This record gives sequence, structure tokens and C-alpha cells, in this order.
Amino acid sequence: MFIADSEVSYNYYVMSSFIRDIRAQCGDCTAMSAKKKVTVCEVGPRDGLQIAHGIMPTPAKIRWITAIAAAGVPAIEVGSFVPPKLVPQMADTDAIVRHAVAIPGLTVVALVPNLRGAQNAYAAGTHRITIPVSVSEGHSRANLNRSPAEQIAEVGRIVAWVRRQPRGMEIEAGCSTAFGCSIDGAVPIAKVVAVATGLAEAGVESVALADTVGYAHPAQIHETVRAVRAAIGPKLEGLHLHDTMGLGLANALAGLEEGIRSFDAALAGLGGCPFAPGASGNIVTEDLVFMLESMGFSTGIDLARLIAARTALHEGLPDEPLHGQVPKAGIPKTFRAAA
Repeated sequence: MFIADSEVSYNYYVMSSFIRDIRAQCGDCTAMSAKKKVTVCEVGPRDGLQIAHGIMPTPAKIRWITAIAAAGVPAIEVGSFVPPKLVPQMADTDAIVRHAVAIPGLTVVALVPNLRGAQNAYAAGTHRITIPVSVSEGHSRANLNRSPAEQIAEVGRIVAWVRRQPRGMEIEAGCSTAFGCSIDGAVPIAKVVAVATGLAEAGVESVALADTVGYAHPAQIHETVRAVRAAIGPKLEGLHLHDTMGLGLANALAGLEEGIRSFDAALAGLGGCPFAPGASGNIVTEDLVFMLESMGFSTGIDLARLIAARTALHEGLPDEPLHGQVPKAGIPKTFRAAA
């Protein structure tokens, strides 16, 4: 059977148009695949446990963190330096940090809300601190009892103090409720850009955008990441995503297409913010690593050992539900980790 030249030309035109459309929707797929390493920060010991029904004993928490690190996870947010009366699950953070910094090759991260928390984190030996700065007024008041502008000023004080110390400590600021708020509702992108710009000007090393309550969708991720990057450039490094609406991995893929190469996730999908009504768990670390490695993005994480770390989590919190599609289904025979 022969096909007329005109039909060949038409089919070629249609296919070329299709490829152009896919590239346009993809953001720049060539640029996306140019950098094939992605950093995953495990936030379960902080974000996951802060809203857990029980309190994980310190020895169990240490065993869990050690198991996560043994799987090759490069960075773990091990706790937060906050008043124990507000978040009792984090009362042992100082002891946890002092143990974790002895684990070879691990970047130990802790959340701090203010200068005092940063000073305590520094004294314990923390490698990197994350400072939450809510974009929405309602969440900022509920979470920190400050306005966003007041919290940006506090970030500036933290940066100034850290720079005066003999040992370095990396400072990341997270724009909480960047994609919506369960208190205030929709959050304009202009506000996200303004807060991110204020944080960059305050001198932080990096900025992350947080979908604190899990309301984001992929198109919103694309639009917001582009707007913030246009304002602060490469200081925008990461995404912190929740899976409230079931779009967590889709949002991670959208971020990946926009060049984001750093993601927070929680083993077994633990997590949620105690000061953000309706917020559910983080994206599942095991599912995220499976997706990234399957796509050829190297995380340096052994997926089988990561799934095995769920045992230590279950032993420490036996009544806590564990989520994740990959652990439930098992690693398929078709899986190949990125080279």
C-alpha cells in the first residue's frame, strides 16, 4: 500500500505540531532533562510527627532517623525548636539534632520560628534551618502570632545573627500558604512574589514555596514558580507539597518541569500543620522517589531500604496510619533506578 506524498506531508505536519504543543506544555523539556539530580529532604520527623496522635519516644525517633539516613536520604528535617507546650512532639529536638549530626554525610535540618529558635538550633549543631513565613495573614497570625512583614523582619535578624557566628549555618525560608490558605482562602501570586522578594532581600540562602494545606494544582505550580523565579532568580530552590487533594505528585512533576530540583516529602505521607485547619499529609517520600528514579532523575536513595524504614516508624508510632502506593503495591519488576 502506497501513501501519497501529500498525505505523508500532512501526517508529518500533524506530528510536528503535536510535538511542538507537548514541548510548550512541558515548559522546556530539554532544560528539564539537562540536570538529572534531585535532592529529596525527608520532613517526616518534623512535619510528620508534629501532628501525630501520639508522641514517638526519643530512642524510637533516633532509630527511625538512622534508618532513613541509611537509605541514602541526603537531608532530614529532624525537628523544630519551638515551645514544647505548643508542639509537645518536638520537645526532644535538641537531643535528636545532637545525635543526627553524628551521622556521616547527612544534612541535619531543623525548623525555627524566631531568633531564639535559631540560636538553639545553632547551639545543637544544626546544619540548616528552615524558617516559615506565611504569605497569608490569617495563617501567619495563627502559626506565629505575627504578620508576614513582621516575620520577614525576624528573618533579617536571624540572618544577621548567624553571619556573626564562627560556624556557618545555612538558612532557608519557606513561603507557607503560597498556593492557598484554609483560613484566608485564595492567595494572590503577587503576595507570594512580595514575600519571596522580601526573604531574598533579607539574605537567606534559599527560598522554598510551600503548599501548606495541599490546595495547589499543577497549572498553579507552573504559574507561581515562574513568577517567583522571575523576581528572585536561583534563590528559589524548593517545593514543600501536601497531598490533601490527591495532586501532590502531579504538583511535584509540574515543579520538576519548571526546573525545581529540591523537594520535601514525608515517609508514609505523614504530616499536616496544627495551625492550618484541614491540612493533611505531605507527599509520600517513597512514591516521590519511585517517580523521580523511574524518570531518570537520580536521588541517591535506595528505594527498598527507604520502604524498610517504615518498620522503625511503625514501631515508634504503632497507631499511626501509613500511606503510600509504592509500599502497598511493592516495587515492580520493571523499576530501574536512575544511573
